[in-house]
Amino acid sequence: MASPAWHYVLKFIITGDAAVGKSSLLVRLTDQRFLANPDPTLGVEFGSKLITLPDPEGTVVKLQCWDTAGTESFRSITRSYYRGAAGCLLVYDITSRRSFDNVRTWLADVRAHADAHVSCILVGNKSDLCEGEVDERDALATLPCVVRWRGAQGRSPGGWSTIAVASQVLAPTPAMHRWRGRGPRLRLRLCGFAFGLDWRASRGGRTGPQARERAVPTEVAEQFAKEEGLLFTEASARSGAGVEDAFIRAATEVLSKVREGRFDDERSPGVKLSKPGALPAETPKQQQCCS
Repeated sequence: MASPAWHYVLKFIITGDAAVGKSSLLVRLTDQRFLANPDPTLGVEFGSKLITLPDPEGTVVKLQCWDTAGTESFRSITRSYYRGAAGCLLVYDITSRRSFDNVRTWLADVRAHADAHVSCILVGNKSDLCEGEVDERDALATLPCVVRWRGAQGRSPGGWSTIAVASQVLAPTPAMHRWRGRGPRLRLRLCGFAFGLDWRASRGGRTGPQARERAVPTEVAEQFAKEEGLLFTEASARSGAGVEDAFIRAATEVLSKVREGRFDDERSPGVKLSKPGALPAETPKQQQCCS
């Protein structure tokens, strides 16, 4: 008789406001790729993934994940998919305070409709957008520098001469700050020459409209999670950092509750024990409902 391809099947839901990156987190888990411009979820989407938990037994669980729409118009539909869920990712955008404030409402919905012992992990997504939050001197030291010079008698026929200098050679200091959208500048005269130093990058080395300010401090989210008895992590669907770990931590807590007898293997729809002769491992897949 064939041995099971996995030990448990766990039902997970992913919930939170629209545009916080729920679908991107699911695609990152199942396909190991970033969904740059996902269409809004209409109703729910489904994905599955086999993961091995970091326990002595090397327990393999099959996560059946339901990505739910974050708009009010689909609330009655998505609530029906909460029923019996054993695990939940409560997702917010760390650059959106409103999405974090709304987590309390999503959590209330989950606790009202999912399994009474559901394990929830609060996930602050889009951490990659705030990666510039490093020590100011360290951040400035990563910026490329362009040195310009000309003679003191006026502009030469060729105008300003320029040369690129590695950031490790000439690193600006916080006292040089004059960002003006490009980077700090320094102007000086030395030995009859006028020098201009430009560090042409935005704060923290990030450029372009994607760089954003953090709206939800990590400490605030951690405190909320502690008060509500939630697990907590920050993640990035773009880079993949922390994504699989979030699912693994939630699944590990679910399995711990199973072993404590808080879930009934036969009656809990969100937790199923595999039987001998299970089907071979599936390839990750996704399908959409209510499109």
